[in-house]
Amino acid sequence: MRLTTWNVNGIRNPFSYQPWSTTKTFPAMFDILEADIIVMQELKIQRKDLRDDMVILDGWDCYFSLPKQKKGYSGVGIYTRNSTCSPIRAEEGILGVLTPPNSTTQYRNLPESQHIGGYLSEMELLELGVDPLLLDAEGRCVCLEFPAFVLFGVYSPANSNGLRDDFRYAFLTALDCRIRKLNKMGKRVILTGDLNVSRGLIDTASATEDIKKAGLTAEEYVSTPNRRIFNQLIIGGEVYGERDEGREQPLLLDTTREFHPERKGMYTHWEQKINARPGNFGSRIDFVLASGSMRDWFVHADIQEGLFGSDHCPVYSEFKNTVKVDRDGDQTEIKLVDIMNPPGVFNNGVREKDWNIKELPPFSARLMPEFYQRRSIKDMFKKSAAPAASASSSSSLAAATPKPQPEHTTSEISSASVGSSAVAASSRPIAPSSTEKKRKASEVSAIQTTKKQKPTPAASSKAAPTKGQKSLKGFFQAKPKPEDPAEDTKEDMPVSGEAGVAGDAEEMVGDSTISEVTAASFAPHSSSTRDLRSSANLRGSPASSSAPLRLDDQPPPDDADEMVYDPIVNKESWQSLFRKPAAPLCEGHEEPCKSMQTKKKGENQGRSFWMCARPLGPSGNKEKGTQWRCPTFIWCSDFKAGETR
Repeated sequence: MRLTTWNVNGIRNPFSYQPWSTTKTFPAMFDILEADIIVMQELKIQRKDLRDDMVILDGWDCYFSLPKQKKGYSGVGIYTRNSTCSPIRAEEGILGVLTPPNSTTQYRNLPESQHIGGYLSEMELLELGVDPLLLDAEGRCVCLEFPAFVLFGVYSPANSNGLRDDFRYAFLTALDCRIRKLNKMGKRVILTGDLNVSRGLIDTASATEDIKKAGLTAEEYVSTPNRRIFNQLIIGGEVYGERDEGREQPLLLDTTREFHPERKGMYTHWEQKINARPGNFGSRIDFVLASGSMRDWFVHADIQEGLFGSDHCPVYSEFKNTVKVDRDGDQTEIKLVDIMNPPGVFNNGVREKDWNIKELPPFSARLMPEFYQRRSIKDMFKKSAAPAASASSSSSLAAATPKPQPEHTTSEISSASVGSSAVAASSRPIAPSSTEKKRKASEVSAIQTTKKQKPTPAASSKAAPTKGQKSLKGFFQAKPKPEDPAEDTKEDMPVSGEAGVAGDAEEMVGDSTISEVTAASFAPHSSSTRDLRSSANLRGSPASSSAPLRLDDQPPPDDADEMVYDPIVNKESWQSLFRKPAAPLCEGHEEPCKSMQTKKKGENQGRSFWMCARPLGPSGNKEKGTQWRCPTFIWCSDFKAGETR
């Protein structure tokens, strides 16, 4: 069994990356993660935006804690695989001051059999210095209880430049106090999620630089208030001086560090603004922490830095199939699935009772009114498979029964006669059919004029009668090029007076057909072409009629240089007006820089600048002569395109 925690930075954000973008479904994602319990943080979604494909998942149950006030902010969700685990209780928040669905009683005030326990006293709530309802209403904690342990899925407040230090400190204090109370009750605890605090220097790439900027010593850095609370909770955490009252004993084991005690660069978060992930300039702030008595329960733990989809990477811990538990003072081996489900579901690793949605805790998302008693589309198709098969067999029998061919309607015959008359209009007149007699003479002449086509030489001498209706493909066949241009021009002359003028012009230009002249009129020298055609029509001299005039032989006018415009040149000149200026090259790699904007408050806020486009290196500093980001920095207002630097 595997437990995975991942800050996804938006519940749908991973689906923009491989390998999640191939299927874009949560069950497929969970199968790739090979996890049975998935704890997600920073969902950035409201309850009204939850969809079926997030909640109604075949074989999965889910629990969400979403912010009550802010939109697109924080949010924690836990998914559990029904085939391996199912919680017996579920709550939202750390302090138990929220109420279960369809109830007005707070979790902390429910009967002992219906709540998890370990809540802070009224005095301890007052000492936090923060409104308890506000602390639990930001969607930062989901608490599930299994017979094996109590699981906390947490998204701890981040360091917001000192603006919410009191809220952050109160959150960690409440979490520490609740875990210690549960431990006194004899319950094992697993704390997992994005805790937004690192243990020490080995867990932060920028630790040395941060110490220098703040003017601290290494001891003072580790002893900052939030980090001090955290290290006093962890077994093996660095604690200088006497421990705080009530925190004399460390309780939780850092499973990832337990399997990799000296590993450096084991980071789980990288700053996106500086593109720090390629150079592995990050920090380790995502954890799977377990009670010390569970040390032998784990077979492996690690990070999955190769899986993209967020500014964090997944972190997992894998359990053994058989674990040792303390019963009446004796260590007894037991199948893990037996104590990861309600009593009676598994016995010695064998399922004896099927999963039932009615036995889920009230906090389950599948019991929300908008999702309860709903089915997935996949289930609907599964149940209707047998009727669909019989329907398909009946449809196949119906398809095999021969159907009588319908007779041609009057409209089909009329369309066919119009098409055939259009093909042979220039060679010989065709007697109109009974349908065509009803047409007006103006309509018939219009059809003959607009649908005039060049017939083949065989069709011009003798039109072969068509047998039956002409196929649709015949109307789109390419017309063969006539062998004799002069003969073709004579046969192609229209009957109407307007078309006769065009025919005279076509005959005078010789080999150039009317379509070629028309196309030439849109060329850059269209004015000279029009002059040529008009002069040819007005002269009518024997010389012009005896010797065909070719456009290629016509000498260009004297002012041709002033009248010829290259459309490609014009297009490029227009595009150059709207094209962004070329980026300068960085000094270290001679590569195009990237443009950034200053967002820090001050006199330069809003100004744009150029910098090296390569990612930041492992040192976190700009480097010369390496493959990482070089020190190139240019204000956009100081750079002019074409300059060399």
